Amino acid sequence: MNIALLGCGVVGSEIARLLRTSADDLAARVGEPLALVGIAVRDPGRARDPEIDPALFTADAAGLIARDDVDLVIEVVGGIEPARGWLLAALRAGKPVVTANKALLASHGTTLHDAAADAGTDLYYEAAVGGAIPLIRPLRESLAGDRVRRVLGIVNGTTNFVLTRMDETGASFAEALAEAGALGYAEADPSADIDGFDAAAKAAIMAQLAFHTRVTIDDVYRVGIGEVTAADIASARELGCTVKALAVAERSADTEGISVRVHPAMIPRTHPLAGVREAFNAVFVEAEAAGQLMFYGQGAGGAPTASAVLGDVVAVARNRLAGRRGPGESSYAALPVLPMGRTVTRYHVNLDVTDKTGVLATVASAFARHDVSIRSVRQDGRGDDASLVLVTHAAPDAALSATVEELRGLAGVRAVSGVLRVEGGEP
Repeated sequence: MNIALLGCGVVGSEIARLLRTSADDLAARVGEPLALVGIAVRDPGRARDPEIDPALFTADAAGLIARDDVDLVIEVVGGIEPARGWLLAALRAGKPVVTANKALLASHGTTLHDAAADAGTDLYYEAAVGGAIPLIRPLRESLAGDRVRRVLGIVNGTTNFVLTRMDETGASFAEALAEAGALGYAEADPSADIDGFDAAAKAAIMAQLAFHTRVTIDDVYRVGIGEVTAADIASARELGCTVKALAVAERSADTEGISVRVHPAMIPRTHPLAGVREAFNAVFVEAEAAGQLMFYGQGAGGAPTASAVLGDVVAVARNRLAGRRGPGESSYAALPVLPMGRTVTRYHVNLDVTDKTGVLATVASAFARHDVSIRSVRQDGRGDDASLVLVTHAAPDAALSATVEELRGLAGVRAVSGVLRVEGGEP
């Protein structure tokens, strides 16, 4: 079984190493040896792992894919183009593809799935969400007989590290992000992580699988963590909560639709996701028959991601040898993706107000005008000023957002100093 590898960075190098060092075990599991016959890279002459045969490197990815002796293609280059064109060429030639490219799948997954179906070949992507954490296969296969209600996950290690440091040390966002960069948990340009793009791509993929509906990254509501303050973290702690950057995909309770969103949120410290620290990832799944399940582990890195890739390679190679195809896309449900305004959520709102009679009543009236019920109120006085912390019951996000906008203009409200959504049960 001859393999073409596209990309030889941190993940690609580890895949090449494991194909070499675990060759006997992999051959026994597949039923035939797996041979790496070519590696496409931008600069074939660059110094790399000396254990990799230099003759394998080529700058001609398209030519490598088209070779008659290539049976399977692994892609770990990332990005949209030229990866999209390469993978379509492989699939249309009937060659199964294993990829870790979350951005491509979240943007053009439909095109890739259609090409795989037309050619009767496999498209596998366990490594695209959660690194080594087995998540794609359980959603696609293990829970295929169940009805998933909700997927709630911490799927970006950089943001989880930053928020963990803010919670545990009292650091500011800037200080925690600088530490993440120094330790190698954040890129030189961390915007894809802290602005939520990475998590949004993963949320789209999870929603596709969980709800048998085509979802793209453009369907995902996205808010980054850049506005989370030390005061937000402290307020969450006083309520017995912590703040996490969550990817949420859920089936609406009152209509046949789904919502998919990425944003920071407060969750109770008793929730299983609250204990997921630093750069680890975890995904919490709620299904009708299976109940609550949690998948936890290292969500990124060369070795964990390579592990997930090779798990797919073994599955795909077995399918090819047996003359069969694994599970393809399931999009029969075609549920509508609801706009964020129709999504039912809860808010934690922190207000700076003048400490005068009638201010609380004025604030409560604003909530009532938008039909938003207040679950709890806490007031702390500071001379002529006071702080009001309100947690709402569930309501449409549009009503909650409109309430916050009205609060900003109320007499007696000096500032809306913090707004966070609340997930994972009552705080």
